[in-house]
Amino acid sequence: MFSVRLALQVPFLTATSASLRQPLWTATVRNTKPVSKTLSQIQGYASESGSRASTLRRLKQTKTLKEQILAPAGESAFTAGKALVAGASVVGLGALCFYGLGLSNQVGAVDRAALWPDIVRHRIRDTYAYFGGSLIATVSAAVAVSRSPRMMNLMMRNSWLSLLGCMGAMIGSGMVCQAIPYREGFGAKQIAWLVHSAVVGSVIAPLTLLGGPILIRAACYTAGVVGGLSTLAVCAPSDKFLYMGGPLAMGLGVVFVSSIGTMFLPASTALGAGLYSVAMYGGLVLFGMFLLYDTQKIIYRAENHPVYASEPYDPVNNSVGIYLDTVNIFIRIAMILSGGGNRRK
Repeated sequence: MFSVRLALQVPFLTATSASLRQPLWTATVRNTKPVSKTLSQIQGYASESGSRASTLRRLKQTKTLKEQILAPAGESAFTAGKALVAGASVVGLGALCFYGLGLSNQVGAVDRAALWPDIVRHRIRDTYAYFGGSLIATVSAAVAVSRSPRMMNLMMRNSWLSLLGCMGAMIGSGMVCQAIPYREGFGAKQIAWLVHSAVVGSVIAPLTLLGGPILIRAACYTAGVVGGLSTLAVCAPSDKFLYMGGPLAMGLGVVFVSSIGTMFLPASTALGAGLYSVAMYGGLVLFGMFLLYDTQKIIYRAENHPVYASEPYDPVNNSVGIYLDTVNIFIRIAMILSGGGNRRK
């Protein structure tokens, strides 16, 4: 699922950075030339007007599938997406209060933290240290690319070659990073990790065109969302969200297909608005749930990985999940703050 989560960023960013095409509707007006009409012609036209009007009404009422797909977008798709995010926020806040106040009779990770041995604490600490380092490297790469007109032009090209190149670079660097065995210190694994974070930062560099104030607000909101969901995952029972892997994979497939669809259908059409709403609002809720899942998976692996194993605990690979979740959440919050949730034009 890591590869799909990586590839998901590219088509969504490509669709949102491209300018909206005008609707494919144009009103056709028949050119008429003034001609002299006799009294009989006028009477004939009057007798046929009723049948023509009824025929036109039937044609207007029976739209083809193409006309329905390319119809101008309404507010229903974006309203449903906003309602989904609002409902998920209410459920998340309620769950955070329920588990945070200790109202559950099940034991969570926060209750076991006092009994953790030092090795478990070090594993979790190292994992979140690499997570923070990934974010710093990503931001640094995005800022560096944004200051280079040539690189920005390369990243903003709306072509299949650019799309496949960005997807290949992100997926390839991520696979190489995860394939290298982990060793303490600074080695090949850490170099591949920095390269992968820099590639992701380069791909999302076009977001800098939204402006500093919007990105700062998006970063603050993302920090609040990630902090709240991480707290919820720690306070909840240890296996509460570990069973969501199957449904999350199916939801990821739906959001990925919707992101691909936004490249072909502009958000100014009915179907395009629906796909864009699924990719943005549905993706925001989906990656919030992924964050719950990945956080509890980190804790589970840190607690249960053998001390004396052929392969040591890998904090780099375990940090990739929450890193990708955070990046995808940030992208969608930034687009919503920039007015991307009202892309109907």
